[in-house]
Amino acid sequence: MGDPGGPEASGPTGPHPPGPGIAGPAPGGAPFPGPARDPAEDASTPLGRLGAALVGVRDPQELAGCLLEHLADTVDADAVMIFARLPADGLELVGHAGIDATLAAQWRHVPPLTGVAALEALRTGEPRWLEDYPTDRKRFLLVGDPPDRWRSRAWLPVDTAEISVGVLRTRPGAFTPRTRDHLRAVVRLCAGRLRAFDALPEPAADGFAATVRTVLDTLPGAAMLLTPLRGASGDVEDYRIDAVTAEAVDVVGRTGPELIGLRILECWPPIADESLWQRCQDVLGAGKPYEGEPFAQQDVVAGVAELSTYSVRVARLGEGLVLSWVRHDPSDRQEQRLADVQRLGNLGWASWNLTSGEVTWADQVFTVLDRDPAHGPVGLPDLPGLALPEEVPVLIRAIRALVHEGRPVDVPFRIRTARGVRHLRIVAEALADLHGTPVEVHGFLQDLTAQRNAELALVQSEQVNLTQHGALQAERALAARLQHALLPLPDKPLQLAGLRVEVTYLPAQSGIHVGGDWYSAIELPDGTALFVVGDVAGHGMDAVATMAQLRFTAKGMVITGFSLTGALSRLNTLLLHSRDPHGTATMVLAHYHPDERRLVWAQAGHPPPLLLRDGEVRRLDRPAGMLLGASTTPVFERAETRLEPGDRLLLYTDGLVERTSEAIDLGIERLARALVSHHTDEPGSLGPLLAAVLEDERRDDVCVVDIRVPTDGA
Repeated sequence: MGDPGGPEASGPTGPHPPGPGIAGPAPGGAPFPGPARDPAEDASTPLGRLGAALVGVRDPQELAGCLLEHLADTVDADAVMIFARLPADGLELVGHAGIDATLAAQWRHVPPLTGVAALEALRTGEPRWLEDYPTDRKRFLLVGDPPDRWRSRAWLPVDTAEISVGVLRTRPGAFTPRTRDHLRAVVRLCAGRLRAFDALPEPAADGFAATVRTVLDTLPGAAMLLTPLRGASGDVEDYRIDAVTAEAVDVVGRTGPELIGLRILECWPPIADESLWQRCQDVLGAGKPYEGEPFAQQDVVAGVAELSTYSVRVARLGEGLVLSWVRHDPSDRQEQRLADVQRLGNLGWASWNLTSGEVTWADQVFTVLDRDPAHGPVGLPDLPGLALPEEVPVLIRAIRALVHEGRPVDVPFRIRTARGVRHLRIVAEALADLHGTPVEVHGFLQDLTAQRNAELALVQSEQVNLTQHGALQAERALAARLQHALLPLPDKPLQLAGLRVEVTYLPAQSGIHVGGDWYSAIELPDGTALFVVGDVAGHGMDAVATMAQLRFTAKGMVITGFSLTGALSRLNTLLLHSRDPHGTATMVLAHYHPDERRLVWAQAGHPPPLLLRDGEVRRLDRPAGMLLGASTTPVFERAETRLEPGDRLLLYTDGLVERTSEAIDLGIERLARALVSHHTDEPGSLGPLLAAVLEDERRDDVCVVDIRVPTDGA
């Protein structure tokens, strides 16, 4: 008898699960435990398609065939074997695909021998990877006739199911970290189906659950009553769903009543790898409710894609838990920043729902129009009635084109108020449903009176050139003030997760527009650190607005548990659905784990970080990643590097290395040389380094994050 997979000498490698809070989209494509979404969106991912296929699987043999069909394309699998652990600690082959009946009969029963990878995976609870056939065949028994038929193998345990799943490949070589992550997710997705083969759903029959079910049936949003299921040790091994609202949906698209009686790990396998599982345990034990940090989620509402903000809440009810996924408005801090933007720009945001007739105005709109808020907002067809008579026809034509044809508008007009004639501007666009019919209009109204009065005064004094220059300089000053409010610079080095970090931002000296370069450098609740450097294409108010949106969304996604590649994918979608459909941006996200001094990073079309170690500089090898906003089907990968005491890591935007008519590689080499020649361990060394690299007149903005790893004795 032999082992179908064989162990590897060390335990599993690869990335750790995402950080605190809910991690946004589950590997199957649906959020946990999110509202109902467009089914096509979830079915577009490999795990989403596998999850949908698993619903129709009736036994382990069919499960093996389903897995092979999926894994043949995603990880080059040639065979799948499923073993169940016997009471006497042996194994029984309960499902297989890609092997013949003779071989299956030979491996039908495996005694409890040493060196059986499938059994060792179950004993240790860790995957076993067999990747070096010449070495492993001397140490372990291998399935196959001949045994070298499969040159690489993996065995993964199914939590709480006493099942070991084997993936066998004819190709040699290691399983990449990305492949290992994918196989772990596949096995978690199968756990619920494997348990379901032996037991039907277990709906609670007590009156308490029935009462709660009646209440949840009438509530909007996503919420559910969970009953803990404990093992022999008394620890919670899973939760049973005993009541659920109609809008909850799991990773394979089941909703509402279809979920009653199912296990939480069957419906949302990724929760086992998230801190939310521990939060549920804490609430169950201490009784104190928990509310996670808000995170962004893209929904499809009335056929229109929109980004919403949610948070997860957990509270104890009787002997169980009520878990809800609540949609809410942005945080007070974000609202305050939006209010500051409107006040500084003397503009107000407005929206008109063309289906329901609902009108929503920010407070600043009433100020711009000098209108008493008690009179309420004005519908879009009535807006021309506020303008001077000579302005009405132009405004009516623009609004008709907006509502009926979906054409955006940018129209100046005047109104008469108690303070005299005011010069205003309306900028708006229509959002269409999936059929192309406009269903909502949003935009802003801006008071340009001060600018117009200044222009008239300058025209009258025959200073046309000065008028244009002054207006543009005023726009630059406003954009610069907004940028400073949204991107404050610290006045001393930061101490983050044991690292010393300096940051700087230098605006362009040529031209008149402020750019969209930005950074984030924060310590996360779990003691790790997040570093981000980004660059939005373009300049001026639009670039600053896009910069702010990407900066806060990227930081919020990682804080709430998104992987770096998942965050980049979401940000790409956000940019594609922004007001400027042609807007693009580059970005580097880096997540530092101080316990291992491990840096995990991903990028989207951005120059690579530079690492200075022992007097030598090298570029970090860039993982795959394309420009944000350039494609609807981007591919993002991640990379890892281990930092050592005394290391210096530099993240930067292209303004630091780009020069006219020169390849960017030359600029990166110039920066690398300067990093060696101007390196000191003292704070404040970033200034001399930049002075040595930059030209006398900067043509682009520059943003730099300088990360130092203290020496062991520091």
